Amino acid sequence: MNKCIFLDRDGVINKDFVDYAYSLDKFFILDGVEEGLKNLKDAGYLLVIITNQSGIAKGIYTREDMQVCHDYLQDRVGGIIDGIYYSPYHQTITESLSRKPGTLMFEKAISKFNVDVNQSWMIGDKKRDLVPAIKMGLKTIQVDGHDDQMADYVTDDLLSASKYILEQ
Repeated sequence: MNKCIFLDRDGVINKDFVDYAYSLDKFFILDGVEEGLKNLKDAGYLLVIITNQSGIAKGIYTREDMQVCHDYLQDRVGGIIDGIYYSPYHQTITESLSRKPGTLMFEKAISKFNVDVNQSWMIGDKKRDLVPAIKMGLKTIQVDGHDDQMADYVTDDLLSASKYILEQ
C-alpha cells in the first residue's frame, strides 16, 4: 500500500481568488509549494490534488481553461503530482457526490493508487477539505486557518505543513 498526501488546490497550491483562478494571469503558485511538494515526493509520498472547480458548472470557465492551469502547475513542479481529481459541479446547478465535502474523489484516488489512509494526510485550507478527509480516516493539516479549525495540525502554508509531516 502507498502513503499519500492529498492536497486542496486553491489556497494551498495557488492563490485563492473569490472570482476563481482559472487562467495563467491569475494562477499564482504560492511561495514554498514547489519545495514542499518535492520534499514530500522525495520522502515517498504520492501527491494527489482533490479540488472543487464549481466555476465550470457556473459557466465562468471551461475544463480546458482549468487544464491549462494544471499543466502549468505540473511543469513548474517537474511533473511530480500523481493525480488531479476535480469536481466541476456546484450545488446550485447540479448535485454531485464528488464535490467536497463529499468523499467520492477521495474514494476514487484511494482505490486507484492503493492508498493506506493510516499513513496519509490531507492538506486543505477550509473545513470542506477536512470533513471528507476525516471521514476517510486521513490525518489533516489546515493551512491559512481562517475557517473553522478542525484539523489535527494548523500551520501557515504548504512548506511548513510538509516539514511537519516529515517530522512525524
